[in-house]
Amino acid sequence: MTAPAHTAQLMDGTALARKISERTAARAAAFTERTGKAPCLAAVLVGDDPASETYVRMKRNRCAKAGIDSRFVALPAETTTEQLVATLTELSEDPDVHGVLLQHPVPAQIDERAAFEAIAPGKDVDGVTMHSFAAMGFGLPGFASCTPGGIMRLLDAYDVDPTGKRAVVVGRSAILGKPVGMMLLARDATVTYCHSRTVDLPSIIREADILVAAVGRPEFIRGEDIKPGAVVLDAGYNAGNVGDVHFASAAERASLITPVPGGVGPMTIAVLLEQTLDSAEAGLA
Repeated sequence: MTAPAHTAQLMDGTALARKISERTAARAAAFTERTGKAPCLAAVLVGDDPASETYVRMKRNRCAKAGIDSRFVALPAETTTEQLVATLTELSEDPDVHGVLLQHPVPAQIDERAAFEAIAPGKDVDGVTMHSFAAMGFGLPGFASCTPGGIMRLLDAYDVDPTGKRAVVVGRSAILGKPVGMMLLARDATVTYCHSRTVDLPSIIREADILVAAVGRPEFIRGEDIKPGAVVLDAGYNAGNVGDVHFASAAERASLITPVPGGVGPMTIAVLLEQTLDSAEAGLA
């Protein structure tokens, strides 16, 4: 008789995000009652990229459900870096705005890093500034990049302690791969970053106790390359509702795995809204 195939336990980001959002909504209601004004998240979108418009609309809808005001600033595609910086600076200085979000990517003519740095650290609820990156790396108070922050919350919710674990991050973007690796390092994991120039990627992936896939290539990581018992966090989202990991084959070897959709994705917005409340409440201290 053939033994049943192993299937990893799903890390349910949708359920965890719902719990976080319910707590955030309660905090938002208390804040509004105390101050007479709702907490406010300002989102800036440059151009008319359909995917970015969808993401902004999703965030605004979630804000409304959580009792958070959302201010939307749409700028034309030909906006310059100087114009965008001026807009972000103005929002950062507005006492009625508690969080500032620049939807990315931005058009090619814009210096994205200069734009991010125009956001005041105390209102960088998306965790995109160098100040926030340093805080993540040193394990100090500050705002996390939202997707990496969501990944760490998932690990905690499923009792995965990174201490002493070999963590492999596939991808090195400034707002996902690099910060999640730094957050894992701050929690005492041994971290390896992999990227397009990595030699013999499968052999490195096979060493991972914790694997974070953030490369943006559909089903790029296959099950045969997963270490038996590994924890797999798929931060990819590609056409056809698939992640960066081939889910079916990876689930046969992993102990825990995030589905796509319904894993890491919902956590991103939940962390964003929670950090907006953190910023609003910090302003009252």
